[in-house]
Amino acid sequence: MMKKIVATVLSIVLTSSIIGAQTERWQQYIKYNIDVTLLDQTNKIEGTEQIEYSNNSSDTLHKIFFHLYWNAFRPNSSMDVRSLELGKNVMRRRNGDEIPDWDSRVKDRISKLKEDEMGYNHVTKLTINGIAQELIEHETILEVRLAKDILPNSKTLINLSFKAQVPVQIRRAGRNSIEGIQFSMSQWYPKMVEYDYQGWNANPYIAREFYGVWGTYDVKTTANKKYMIAATGVLKNANTIGYGYETKGTIVPAIKGNNITWNFTGQNIHDFVWAADTAYVHISKKIREGLTLNAFYKKGNGANDSAWKNVLWAAEKVLPYIEKNYGQYPYPQYSFIQGGDGGMEYAMATLIRNSSLGTVFHEWLHSWYQQMLGTNESLFSWMDEGFTEYATDQVSNYYYTNWALSSPFVKNSQSAIDDATAVYKRLPLVEAANYDGYFSLAKSGMEEPLSTHADHYNTNWAYSAASYSKGAVFLNQLGYIVSDSIRNKILLEYYRQWRFKHPNANDFIRVAEKVSTLNLQWYKEYWMNSTKTIDYALGNVATDSISGKTLITLKRLGKMPMPVDVVITLKDGNREFHTIPLDLMFGAKLAENGNKVIVDKEWQWTHPEYSLETSLNLTNIKSIEIDPSQRMADVNRVNNKLVIPD
Repeated sequence: MMKKIVATVLSIVLTSSIIGAQTERWQQYIKYNIDVTLLDQTNKIEGTEQIEYSNNSSDTLHKIFFHLYWNAFRPNSSMDVRSLELGKNVMRRRNGDEIPDWDSRVKDRISKLKEDEMGYNHVTKLTINGIAQELIEHETILEVRLAKDILPNSKTLINLSFKAQVPVQIRRAGRNSIEGIQFSMSQWYPKMVEYDYQGWNANPYIAREFYGVWGTYDVKTTANKKYMIAATGVLKNANTIGYGYETKGTIVPAIKGNNITWNFTGQNIHDFVWAADTAYVHISKKIREGLTLNAFYKKGNGANDSAWKNVLWAAEKVLPYIEKNYGQYPYPQYSFIQGGDGGMEYAMATLIRNSSLGTVFHEWLHSWYQQMLGTNESLFSWMDEGFTEYATDQVSNYYYTNWALSSPFVKNSQSAIDDATAVYKRLPLVEAANYDGYFSLAKSGMEEPLSTHADHYNTNWAYSAASYSKGAVFLNQLGYIVSDSIRNKILLEYYRQWRFKHPNANDFIRVAEKVSTLNLQWYKEYWMNSTKTIDYALGNVATDSISGKTLITLKRLGKMPMPVDVVITLKDGNREFHTIPLDLMFGAKLAENGNKVIVDKEWQWTHPEYSLETSLNLTNIKSIEIDPSQRMADVNRVNNKLVIPD
């Protein structure tokens, strides 16, 4: 009874969050009731969906759309051809090796699939109020031409039947992964396309990102009882299923017949994943009232109990840090499920190949920057991957500095201790890796603006470097512009204002402006909509013959303007800190780290040079340095420091 009360209260809280979020931007809402059967002998599934769709917009809808992702896994599909075309691009590594620019997981594998290895997902019938609708399949997008329009602020009941074939494991979903997981069931059901303030987001499944309607999922999955199933949501019939889900002390009744129906439910989520295997090990840890962490893994291929138990131990240790810095985790569970082709996030779960904590932290943090702050990933992939990458760096720093070597699952393993120690020693380089990734991109000649649609980058490499590295640098550098402490407040306020509301880049910047009291549109425009780079340099240093002051010439060599921090170090070790605001900011950041900072006159963005004055005597100055914190993404730091000869 208590569990039912907790679940009901959580439902009310989450629903209230969404209702309260409607004041600034409407959201569509959806309720799925899905019944699916796994036909494991033929690698097929068959199912039905009952959908209640709420059109909360002021628009009349003449058609609706569904994603049919698995239709991508057929020779000559858009995903296949796109992979083959990008593979014709030859990329050079630093060591001079030439490699094709295709996704290493996909390559040319789709083109070689046999009929029984392919994937497909077909809606066989769709009715609204009992009336069959006209269906037009555009490979991975199903167009439904409505017999009757869906009116504004109305609810519509949709019923559909579908059948699908599980493809061999290639990208995210599939059967028989490298680790031997039998079924990784992501992007498996006809999923309604999101309709938002920009209209229908009917993006074909080419390679990358996802976007969906928040709603309630009630999913019943019938499978042979030899399979254990891990999934999004909470298992409603846990005490009759068992498999480690049951309440402690419960005697699970014997299962009659060959099949089991698993009933998982999730609220205020925009996707649903499940996986099935005959040899899953299920471990769980209740870390507080109303939140349980799970791990599902298959022994072999390097998997072991200690490593996966360490996943839950580490996740519990970092959660307070995550919630303090990025906002509360509101769902009742999270599952780390071995499966898929690497690491991929879903509602209340991730498919991951192994127990690597870097992947564990990254995928869980997508719960914030994909699940709760669900930006349109196709249009703003950097706000999802980049923000998550930034948070992963911070959480990794916290974990390896404070907890890694005290894990009970590490202490008795010298190899685990060595691994944790090695990561700890690399911590100062964690953030630098994303800067290096961005610098490589900026100097490559292949960079495209962050505003480029995720599927339309000319190269896979440019997409990855931009979305992950340049996206992460965006937040690190924001700390440079407004101060790290203010940036941290911005992230919490962003979570508070925009969770469950599909924010875009301008929404984030408006939060940043309100919290910092600085104008920041210029930063978004340069960083997102252009490929202009930052390059500042020290010029001439001289003594003014009249005032006796030291005059320092600063030069803007790059095309992107920035505020500039300068530190002057004296021969006696004392330092003088300066910050030069950019005129477009209409203000200056707060002093950081307890340092007394001189706020100089603003630097007009049109001016390539600036004269900085200091009353310090030139003969006492040891060095002058631009951006000593190295948070500004200056593409040529060689000219940022000048040592004054004796």
